[in-house]
Amino acid sequence: MNEHNKDLQGKEGAPKSIEGAQTQVGGGSSWKRLLSKKWVFPATYMAAAAIILTLMWVYQGSGTFQTDSSLKTDLTEGPTVTESVNGPDVATMAVQEQMQWPVKDRSELEVILPFFDSKATSEARQAALVEYGDEFTPHVGMDFAKPDNTTFEVVAVMSGKVTAVQKDPLVGNLVEVTHSNGLVSIYQSLTDVKVAKDAEVKKGDVIAMAGRNELEKEQGIHLHFELRQGQGGAAINPEQHIVEQ
Repeated sequence: MNEHNKDLQGKEGAPKSIEGAQTQVGGGSSWKRLLSKKWVFPATYMAAAAIILTLMWVYQGSGTFQTDSSLKTDLTEGPTVTESVNGPDVATMAVQEQMQWPVKDRSELEVILPFFDSKATSEARQAALVEYGDEFTPHVGMDFAKPDNTTFEVVAVMSGKVTAVQKDPLVGNLVEVTHSNGLVSIYQSLTDVKVAKDAEVKKGDVIAMAGRNELEKEQGIHLHFELRQGQGGAAINPEQHIVEQ
């Protein structure tokens, strides 16, 4: 009997400890031993924090790139400050109107009395004096006439507004046109005036026909043309502003 018990004990082996039995059943005890270490939680926290920071850096970097790209596009392709405030430059949209002669065909006319230029030669200044009675005064305009002393059409040198239509005892019928650039054109010694005060005229529009006046009656049928810097302003030489055509 005793020998039989010994054989059974030999076959079954020695009894196992609780820890050994748990290890044999599963690996859970290994994780418990790992988690029981003091350094595990700090290390896990640091790894998670590193991952979060890395994700935030990637996200912020992507946002910065998009912002810079959109800003670059706005700066290179968008309107300039000048265009935003004033709109596109006027010079790129339309060619500024140029001044023409106050007649249809300049080649058919002669300048019978030039503009008095104080810087011109003595002979040129002498030729630009107007005699009325016993006095000589500088001629502040240009007089045009046909060689055959016939009338001709007088036209507006630029677009503008008619600011005066008068009949003067000395200079005859007069038309004054004020232009957008501040210049004022004056036409004297007229007949058959075709415009009225406050009318809008365009460059080349016929405003009257050439006629006579008392101040320059020796000139016959002619046009006296003046150009001034503003209403009542100083007379300026028309040849410095008129574009040859």
